[in-house]
Amino acid sequence: MNKKLTAALSGGAVLVLALSGCSSDEGNKELDAWAKQVCDALPAQDAKVDAANAAIKQAATDNNAPVNVQKTDSKAFQDMSDAYSALAQAVQKAGTPPGVDNGEKKQKDAVAALTTLSTSYAGLKKQVDALDTKDQGKFADGLQDIATDLGRLSKSGNTALKNLEQGDVKDAMAKQDSCKKVAASASARAKKS
Repeated sequence: MNKKLTAALSGGAVLVLALSGCSSDEGNKELDAWAKQVCDALPAQDAKVDAANAAIKQAATDNNAPVNVQKTDSKAFQDMSDAYSALAQAVQKAGTPPGVDNGEKKQKDAVAALTTLSTSYAGLKKQVDALDTKDQGKFADGLQDIATDLGRLSKSGNTALKNLEQGDVKDAMAKQDSCKKVAASASARAKKS
């Protein structure tokens, strides 16, 4: 019943950064400080999204009663909404990346994309909360609709920060220990999928 939802999650509703491990030692100290501010917010939110995904997958494989699946999925979607909201706030608070062409637009676009993801996950929470757990057939159909929406979100979630993480910004972020941890964690999750 919850297999499509699980499949959509393994498609990548995980916070993924397009960071590479390589970076030059030269750099812009102001941009490095900006990157540290953004990167320091990432591990906790990445862990929250990862835990939410794991909870949904676990609920799907345990053959739980619909009411338990609903409760688990609802909390997971709320956690994802909170995580993307916190990331939007971190990017907003960091401000425009210094010395970056179109930095203000890139920052605003990243904040808008992350805010949209937060709102979308909050919408999925409302959808799952509204499902009829007394009728297993209707519940399963409702989960399929949510899985379709989740699949679309997974794709947009992976690109939310991509435009911001280019060139000097990508290099500055790749130098940050907190971003390295998130990138390593994402890489390990990708190998498990």
